[in-house]
Amino acid sequence: MITIINYGSGNLKSIRNGFLKVGVYPQITQDPQEMKDADALVLPGVGAFGSAMDNLLQYQEVILNHVEEGKPFLGVCLGLQLLLTESEESPGARGLDIFPGNVIRLPPGNKIPHMGWNQLDIKRECPILEGIGKEYFYFVHSYYASPVDEKVVSATTSYGMDVPAVVCKDNVFATQFHPEKSGEAGLKILKNFVNLLK
Repeated sequence: MITIINYGSGNLKSIRNGFLKVGVYPQITQDPQEMKDADALVLPGVGAFGSAMDNLLQYQEVILNHVEEGKPFLGVCLGLQLLLTESEESPGARGLDIFPGNVIRLPPGNKIPHMGWNQLDIKRECPILEGIGKEYFYFVHSYYASPVDEKVVSATTSYGMDVPAVVCKDNVFATQFHPEKSGEAGLKILKNFVNLLK
């Protein structure tokens, strides 16, 4: 069972519909026990880092245990940023710290938020990027992840700088873009994630 975490900050219907399109019916839950029983967890997100973490704290232990057990985990958009240590958006708020590093505001010079279709530049192999080349994906964000270990960045996109677009390490995957809003290429990423359960 793929379980989407409902913590009050997620674009739940959109990500659920994405999985439905690849033939999977995910459950959406606020129940920690259902999260514990999940084969894979999905952390979507829209909004501010600090308020999202306030809502997510009650599930933090469940998430960290899930990751520690080696079960697949997918973060989307803000759900990627929450995997880092802290964010300029919400000074003093502590993230999940799965990927040590900071979340930084996009530099001036381009329109903020970054909203629209951008091409990926694949840097390293990652299971959810299997079969993906230089397709375009849909982004909506004002901040970007800056992990300490650059090797976890599997793909970037260009927006005045190389913006990390996909992070990947072991059983944890996350995209800055919205795969569920990115057409066939985005659905391919969701399908690749589902295939990790086989």
